[in-house]
Parts: sequence; structure tokens; C-alpha cells
Amino acid sequence: MTLPRFARYVALALLLLAVAVAGIGWWTVLKPLTLPRSPYAFDVKPGMSLSAVARELQGADVLPYALPMIALARFTGVDRAIKAGSYEIETGITLQQLMGRLTQGDATQTSFAIIEGTTFADVRRALRDGGDVRNTVLDIPDSELMSRLGTPGMAPEGRFFPDTYFFAAGSSDLNLLRRAHNAMNARLAVAWGKRAGGLPLASPDEALILASIVEKETGRPVDRPLIASVFINRLKRGMRLQTDPTVIYGLGDKFDGNLRRRDLDNDTPWNTYTRDGLPPTPIALPSQASLDAVLHPPPTEFIYFVARGDGSSQFSTNLTDHNRAVAKFQKGAR
Repeated sequence: MTLPRFARYVALALLLLAVAVAGIGWWTVLKPLTLPRSPYAFDVKPGMSLSAVARELQGADVLPYALPMIALARFTGVDRAIKAGSYEIETGITLQQLMGRLTQGDATQTSFAIIEGTTFADVRRALRDGGDVRNTVLDIPDSELMSRLGTPGMAPEGRFFPDTYFFAAGSSDLNLLRRAHNAMNARLAVAWGKRAGGLPLASPDEALILASIVEKETGRPVDRPLIASVFINRLKRGMRLQTDPTVIYGLGDKFDGNLRRRDLDNDTPWNTYTRDGLPPTPIALPSQASLDAVLHPPPTEFIYFVARGDGSSQFSTNLTDHNRAVAKFQKGAR
């Protein structure tokens, strides 16, 4: 075989290979993506690169590989044209169509805010009254809802991260709640992994419960770490938490806005005046700030605090000083 003929064979083989690669690439672009669920929601944060988006979608099993998306964007010259926003995609979408949405800024615009310190019952009511989501799970029992979210046997209270979520009008309530649920799980896992040493908390769940209490007790953000330190110190000493918001939560619909001595004596699983340790579930939806406060409390000797009446709190290291503070700031209270 002469060299020129060999060269022609090599050239033909390379051409066939190029055609095959091009065919595979084009098939990849036009083939519908296999989504982990439909609709699938994700966020593109400001300043996020296309490579980072592609890797995130690969990690979420939206893309089998990040490289085809990166290559397509660079080949078409739009790798720097993606727009930040919240997106929802459904079964049948192709990589080409996904790129079109990302570069045209076809982000969802409707939003729903989950407010820190509110309860899951409040979230249910707000979703029902909002009118922008499709009701699929709002009327089912909590136990069934949590099963659909992949956490059977878990109470929903405290399990949804407070934030503003953007979505397409008509999206299902389950999809929105799944996003908030996943966000709380992720935030809690990261916070727990970075926790300070020596805390009297045995699990991430206990941290979430205590964070919900701190959230309800905080009237002024600057006091949040000190309030967390009080409860941490009490748990370390084996003292009861004796916090009113847990009692109110345990009373449920029976609470009329006025907490009385008989309420403090009324034993429920959430009454931290009558029971040791933490209540069985969170009592509200805690913020990131409350999670951080209970997992990184400042070193103090405080074991008491009382509201001053202006949103701030007075902290004490002993019962005598605490009683003086109560007499000063809550004279005439129960």
C-alpha cells in the first residue's frame, strides 16, 4: 500500500469519525432530557458561570454529563449569555431548548415567601390563599405530605427553609414545598457539619428544634446569639428551658393570646416548664441566623433573660438579678 493511499484511508476514517461524533453530538442536543422529576425547578444565581450551572444540573441528574451543555454554549457563542433567575423545566425539554431558556432569561416570575418564625400551618394557609399554585397536597394529612417529600414519619414543622421562591404560575404546591424542604435539609446539613464543639445537641434535628425556639424568642437580631447561649447553658446544666413559645405551640388553637399560669402548668409534649430537655419537634420555621446562633453560641454565663418591652432582652447569670429584671421590665405581668 502506497503512502498516498494510506493517507486517503486515514483521512476517510477521520471523516467518518467526525461525522459520527457530530451525529452523536446533535442527537445529544435534540434528545429529551431525563429529569429526576417534572416539573424540575432550579436557580441560576447572579454571577454564576455556565460551567457551574452545567455541573449543578449534572449533580441533580438533569444532565448525564456537563460537557455537552458547555460545548454547545461555547460553539454557539452563548456561554456568557445565561441570565440569573429561577427556572422550571418539564419532561420533554431538550438540551437545545434548555439553553434557549437560560440565554433568553425565560425565568419564572411568580414568587412565594416563606417567613421565618411562622409555622407550617401558616404556610399551608398562605399557599391556599395565594392563588398562584396548583393545590395538590394542601388538603392531605401532614404524614402523607412528608411521605411524598421522601421523609415519612417526620413532622413538617420547621422543615421548610424560609426564603422567597420563584416559580411559574400554576406550578404545584408539592414542587414548591419540595424546594423549601430540600433547602432546609441542605442548610441544616452544612450548618451541623460546621458546628462548634461541646454543644449539648445530639443531632441536626435537635439543632433545628432549638433554632426554632430561638427564632420565636428573638425580638431584636442582635440578641439572637445571646438567647441561644442561654438555652445552650441551660441544656448543659440540666435546667428546663422554660420558654413561653413552646407552651403556646403546645396549646394550639386553645391559646387565646393571653398566656396564664394555668397554661404553664398544663402539661403537653411541648411544655418546657413541665418537661426536661427539648420538645419533640420544632415550633416554627427557623432562619439561617437562628441555626447559626445555636450551633455557634457565644461563650456566656447567662441562664436567664426577660423581654424589656421594646423588643430587646435583659440577660442575667443568676436568679436574683433575673427577678430584679422581671420586676423592672414586666411589673404587673402574670
